Amino acid sequence: MLPGGLMTFKYESDMAIVRTRLQWILLCLGLVLLFAFPLTGSGYWLSWLTRLAVTIVAVLGLHILTGLCGQVSIGHAAFIGVGAYVAAVLSTRYGINGWLCLPLSGLAAGVVGVFFGLPSLRLRMFYLAMSTLAASYIIVWCFRNFDSLTGGFKGLSLDPLTLGGIDLGNHANFYLVAMAIMVLATFVAKNIQRTTVGRAFVAIRDNELAAEVNGIAVFRHKLLAFFIGCVFAGVAGWLWAYSQLRVNPEQFRILDSIWYLGMLIIGGMGSTTGVFMGALFLRLLEVAIDYIIPPLTDAFPSIATQLHVSLGLILFGTIIVAFMLFQPKGLYFLWLKLKTYYRIHPYSFVGET
Repeated sequence: MLPGGLMTFKYESDMAIVRTRLQWILLCLGLVLLFAFPLTGSGYWLSWLTRLAVTIVAVLGLHILTGLCGQVSIGHAAFIGVGAYVAAVLSTRYGINGWLCLPLSGLAAGVVGVFFGLPSLRLRMFYLAMSTLAASYIIVWCFRNFDSLTGGFKGLSLDPLTLGGIDLGNHANFYLVAMAIMVLATFVAKNIQRTTVGRAFVAIRDNELAAEVNGIAVFRHKLLAFFIGCVFAGVAGWLWAYSQLRVNPEQFRILDSIWYLGMLIIGGMGSTTGVFMGALFLRLLEVAIDYIIPPLTDAFPSIATQLHVSLGLILFGTIIVAFMLFQPKGLYFLWLKLKTYYRIHPYSFVGET
């Protein structure tokens, strides 16, 4: 539902993402605040926001693959690892410039994603999820056992990026790089779902047989979804590698893939705004857990170790299950209901029927 008084007379205007003067003002103000944050922000929050940006880029890829095309993947962290290791290996072993590694990381992860997306010709839903789970084990096994290339269990260390005379090993400087890539990735993801390819993805997600009957090349579009989604993962891997300046196999666990999928569920499937909401929600929950664990361990010293290990897992799992049961459309749908209620108030509003 549009704001009162807003009318469109052209198809281009009707498809516009930012449609009102207020929305443009808020968008510009948000971007200014985002990129000006290093002037006042602490090192902790700069690192936290950089990690959040990496997470959002990764989940945007999963949004295209799972949220739009309906291809369930629980091996996304491994594809992020492919991007990270490509950057690390090419820069440390072969001396390739780190900036050139960015497109190569995305391309390599995309190609690997297409290879492991081949089973989607015959597999769907749970069975496809098991296929991507196997992909995660295979990829991480390669990270651990090709010692001469990947450094084995120890991994590889990277030199900081530079841009001209600017050292991007500094938290504030790399924060700007991460945010710029996050904004660009959001723009690309938002526009993909508005293209013919994006609409084909949604048709396959909603009814694969109907999509095929209507002339959509289902298998080709599935592979394309795997490629695009994993390109985003590879870019996130590149960001991760240069934000941490070290990669090792333990950074790309299956558990992380499940959290990425959980962020998509909590935020809302099929929405780029939902990606931001889900990622922000779970990352803030991590911060909250870090604050509440010390007083809990002081209060219950006999189970202090168990609390450190299990409290986050229990809370994350409980919240994801609660959203799947009681709010399967995620936080974005709640935001839409609130926005609609505000726009038509004081008239009655009936939510989902």
